[in-house]
Amino acid sequence: GEDESDPIFTITDLLPHLASDQMQKKMSEAITGEGLNLLFGSIPYNDDKIKEKVKLNILNLLNEKYGIIEEDFLSAELEIVPAFKARDVGLDRGIIGAYGQDDRVCAYTALEAILDIDGTLEKTAACVLTDKEEIGSVGNTGAESNFLENFIASLCSLSVDNYNDMILRKCLLNSRMLSADVNAAVDPNYEGVYDKKNASYLGKGLMIQKYSGVRGKVGANDAHPEFIAELRRLFDEKGIIWHTAELGKVDQGGGGTIAQYVANLGAEVVDCGVAVLSMHSPFELTSKIDVFTAYNAYKAFFNK
Repeated sequence: GEDESDPIFTITDLLPHLASDQMQKKMSEAITGEGLNLLFGSIPYNDDKIKEKVKLNILNLLNEKYGIIEEDFLSAELEIVPAFKARDVGLDRGIIGAYGQDDRVCAYTALEAILDIDGTLEKTAACVLTDKEEIGSVGNTGAESNFLENFIASLCSLSVDNYNDMILRKCLLNSRMLSADVNAAVDPNYEGVYDKKNASYLGKGLMIQKYSGVRGKVGANDAHPEFIAELRRLFDEKGIIWHTAELGKVDQGGGGTIAQYVANLGAEVVDCGVAVLSMHSPFELTSKIDVFTAYNAYKAFFNK
């Protein structure tokens, strides 16, 4: 899709001249999930005996280029993403614009940080990338599964002669984790939804969020102050710029992360990541300063 010669796909929209009924609906009802049909092709297959000529032509093209047949769609996992390249935003090029930076920006910086670890560590470090966070961290690749427990149990069993479950439990209790996730940056166009004295901003470095949640702390992990104090000392020693933040005004909504699931295992966890403008839009925005700071913060944490 990033090749300029590649075709792209689109979801058609209703022209305003015929949108009288649509304009009367609430924003949450104006566009339905069943209405998000993809425009995938238009040229019919050249055979009068075929009933669904456009469909057959598309299937023929997919088979010629990728070896795909119709039955493959029964087991395929396909994803439609915005066809935008990552771009510099602003005359000073200080902002990155791209889709899906929630949470690719934190996954990328965390992975780069652990790959760039200096020398041999005294303690085991791991970068855990999980799936399905936006729908509840479900499935065996989500944070609610036991794959992290199983992974750590495997390490423990290889480290001692007489492994037992208590060794795993003690290991989890002694673990520290940064839940690398983004937070909403204050948007000057919508200032009213933020508590600006407790909010994250573009260009102010790493964001530390003691707790997330809905209607206060519902569904949140509330990080212990002692752990946050440890991070304060570490980041200050390493010259890492950071600030604390909440998501927004308590009565405006809320959100959650995977922090609560790992904390339930006994580990010390805090949300720690990058501020994002236009979160969940097709073109999200992050500060290059914040992205680089997050990388340095995660690297310092791994090397601790």
